[in-house]
Amino acid sequence: MTFRIPRRPRLGACRPVLSSATLVAAIVSAAPARAQQEDGQLWLQANTNVPLADKLRITLEQIARFSDRQKGLYQSELGGLLGYRVADNVELGFGYRWVGAHNGNTGANENRIRQQVVATFGPVTTRFRVDERFNPRGSEIGFRIRQLVRYNHKIGKKGVALFVSHESFFLPNTTSWGQRSGYERMRNLVGVAVPIGKAMSADIGYLNQYRFGRGGARPQMDHALSVQLTINLRGLVAPNVHD
Repeated sequence: MTFRIPRRPRLGACRPVLSSATLVAAIVSAAPARAQQEDGQLWLQANTNVPLADKLRITLEQIARFSDRQKGLYQSELGGLLGYRVADNVELGFGYRWVGAHNGNTGANENRIRQQVVATFGPVTTRFRVDERFNPRGSEIGFRIRQLVRYNHKIGKKGVALFVSHESFFLPNTTSWGQRSGYERMRNLVGVAVPIGKAMSADIGYLNQYRFGRGGARPQMDHALSVQLTINLRGLVAPNVHD
């Protein structure tokens, strides 16, 4: 009886399989590097609306944002905005804001000028805003377009309301100091609006901010507890939107 020793398989026949396995391994090993970052945050804001004339008001704004990943306060904002009511449900706004970077925030302090249109249609409020960003790391002006829509659903007769809102951020130009054109981020917010006395109200909710991964950067999702206090002096009634 004759026994035949099986021939060793040729490496050439295995190369497609080996190449595929290598490619899959490379993709799997690279996936964690591209996975989104997540962060727990706390956003605080206080707005004071002061009437200056029949259709004119000024809003004084203070903002503080805290981050787990950046170990505390990472951004503060101070600003003011003039609002002029051109119709019962439409208001034009022009303002200035200083933005400060703290702790693990690698951004620079910025000066920003803003123009906006706020319109209210029953339970729906919309805001279209354009920001001009002035950054000390470069001479170019960074333009930013923000579109917000908010829906309020009243509960009972005491002024309490549930609300949801969405805001998209579009950057029309690229700058040498770091702004890159494109759809940059979106914010989604769900919460409850509660009156506190006759002149104050609080918006308390969960805010989800998603920054798209662009230019090789990883995408980032922020989960924030958002608390906004609004004070309306002298009986002023102003549209309430989140910043």
